[in-house]
Amino acid sequence: MQSKLVHSAERAAFKSVLDGFIRKGQKEDASEMAESLISLIEKIMKGSWSDDSFATLRMIAEDTDNKWAHYANRLIKNTDPKILSSFLLNAAYEGGFRGFKTSEEMSEKYKCNIPWIVLMDPTSACNMHCTGCWAAEYGHKQNLSFEVMDKVLTEGKELGIHACLFTGGEPLVRKKDIIRLCEKHQDVAFHAFTNGTLIDDDFCKELLRVGNFFVSVSIEGFKEANDGRRGEGHFDAAIRAMELMKSYKIPFGVSICYTSKNYLDVTSDEFLDMLIDKGCYFAWYFHYMPVGMNASTDLLLSPEQRVYMKDRIRWIRDVKEGKELFAIDFQNDGEFCSGCIAGGKRYCHINAAGDVEPCVFIHYSSANINEKSLLECLRQPLFLKYYEAQPFNKNMLRPCPMLENPEYLQQMVAESGARSTDLEAPESAEQLCGKCVEYAKAWAPVADEIWQESHPN
Repeated sequence: MQSKLVHSAERAAFKSVLDGFIRKGQKEDASEMAESLISLIEKIMKGSWSDDSFATLRMIAEDTDNKWAHYANRLIKNTDPKILSSFLLNAAYEGGFRGFKTSEEMSEKYKCNIPWIVLMDPTSACNMHCTGCWAAEYGHKQNLSFEVMDKVLTEGKELGIHACLFTGGEPLVRKKDIIRLCEKHQDVAFHAFTNGTLIDDDFCKELLRVGNFFVSVSIEGFKEANDGRRGEGHFDAAIRAMELMKSYKIPFGVSICYTSKNYLDVTSDEFLDMLIDKGCYFAWYFHYMPVGMNASTDLLLSPEQRVYMKDRIRWIRDVKEGKELFAIDFQNDGEFCSGCIAGGKRYCHINAAGDVEPCVFIHYSSANINEKSLLECLRQPLFLKYYEAQPFNKNMLRPCPMLENPEYLQQMVAESGARSTDLEAPESAEQLCGKCVEYAKAWAPVADEIWQESHPN
């Protein structure tokens, strides 16, 4: 009871300062309120965050000409205040601050990984027919029920999980059920990766009403490159979705899979400036993974191309240089989260059949959420192997047990007895990892040289 009262009071205090910060920022410069917000964060997270983290926040807040100060002011002035407040309250306070502490405590208690975020596939169905994707043909066969997704969220909050991402298929095929979840779980931050074609005026109005849900639109370059894979007309539809959300003051991001073919285009000044102009605030960059029986290895990057991506994305989000766009590199940012974040360390994936998988790219499991509790699924043998082995490499530029350390995934799958959960065709760990061996060998010496130079101790 005492804990609930403390939580309620702390949440109310955070919301009060946060709402004041947003109100002031929408009328004028919010830098004067920033110190109050940072001090409150420091009080909550003291001991969990380094002193350098708070010093960096204060440096950004005090320098009103700083790129990120401009970014924050643009975000505050051009975003619906309910959505901005709800996101920061749920993702930052409930998830990043309070929830993170709870998940760390639960991880110690149950001797397993407890994630910060859960990815769910509401459906494997999709309304598009992208080259090389099976979802449109096979996708109608699998769906997570509303009740099961509700169970995941309810049990997850007890473990400290207050953030949920939806993938697919195309998750907005199930947007009515997603909105119901948003209504019921107002203390959870929801996000979806979408092709954008189902975003219309009615959907935008629903986003404004519930306040705790927004999206990232998948895009893979300019029109020719994007439509070559996703089909004629998708680029225009994605741009229309962005423009519509901007008109409603709804913040959004983009999701980009970078390959040996498109890596220059999706990081070019022209492409990034276009995204910012359309109202985009952040970008998820995902390294191409050769997952699936027919996946090509030709799209894997060369070591030189990967070095370029690492340096370019860090330039994009640099404190002083780059662009007013927060870019996240799923493969090259391992040093900022202690390596591989899968297997429940920071996230896990639940596919449309209910199989709880360590990663959205690694389809093996021995636990199904339709049959077991979330905690039982997190304590399945494969996830415990992750818990015991992470990090898989002391060099955080080689974080993955599949792409950069393929021997690990094969060993963990074999020892845990996990089965393939690929919804199209089963693929053994040996088949999957076999496609990564040459890539791992080529990347290792390059990555090791970079790591030793940047981390000599």
